[in-house]
Amino acid sequence: MSTNKKVKHVLGLSGGKDSAALAIYMAREYPDIDIDYFFTDTGYELPEVYKFIEELESLLGKNVLHINHTERFVNNDVKVFDKLLKEHNNFLPSGRQRWCTIRMKLEPFERWIKPFLDDGYEVISYVGIRADEPWREGYSPNQSQTNLTIKMPFAEDGIKKAGVLSILESAGIGLPKYYEWRSRSGCTFCFFQRKIEWVRLMERYPDAFEEAKAFEKQAESSDNGETFYWMGPNEPLTTLENPARIAQIKENHEKALHRFEKKKLRERKRRLGMHAMVDEELLIDTLSMDEIYDDVEGGGACITCYK
Repeated sequence: MSTNKKVKHVLGLSGGKDSAALAIYMAREYPDIDIDYFFTDTGYELPEVYKFIEELESLLGKNVLHINHTERFVNNDVKVFDKLLKEHNNFLPSGRQRWCTIRMKLEPFERWIKPFLDDGYEVISYVGIRADEPWREGYSPNQSQTNLTIKMPFAEDGIKKAGVLSILESAGIGLPKYYEWRSRSGCTFCFFQRKIEWVRLMERYPDAFEEAKAFEKQAESSDNGETFYWMGPNEPLTTLENPARIAQIKENHEKALHRFEKKKLRERKRRLGMHAMVDEELLIDTLSMDEIYDDVEGGGACITCYK
């Protein structure tokens, strides 16, 4: 890197544990780097996410720039997601067609950094991918972003999940409060939520749940004649109006959690020896949600949304 080149350092905060820990880590370990922190606000984030961003601002002693939508309305009558849903022919985003990430997260980031790249800056973006996530990739610059560099300090410095939790604890900030019931940040209607998390959303934020149901109703008129529901094919959120279905989802989750706990116990005994004493470990299911359901962390979700 040329010493004469203008450099802008940026770090995106999702409201999640990893990006928050990275911001704290960079401030501690690399205090000479002047980093601009940003949050790509969709206007549909959890209240706990906004609260956590505020706590980070106090801790870092620096404002976090909100880019994209800080309000839910394009104008007084039309909501942001309603407009985007219509533009995508009323087809809800899914794991195979993640247009929400592109339109509500990636494009706003690209618009924000473009003037700096056009002005000759080298933009270095720091991403919270950990050393125990070799399968994950950060944002990939396109051909017009030759001066954009992605760096992953946790991966480079060998910091894993336990290290992230230690950083947050030692800073006195801890985990975002949504971890009491949900495994990731991101929009209230994120399709990466597990069914148990949809139930918990309904119980904690009924208005947000009803909003997600309304988006499904719009999607039933999609131009391609297919309807993808948030919980998957053939299971609209209206099925959770049935108490028996809610009870079944909760029961299935408890069974999955129990299997996971037994698996972790076997692994610990194997490491320590079959006859070694093993202390009971408090398991927060939201920190292991994907493992509980035999998936890699993130379940394929873009790090832009929830890391």
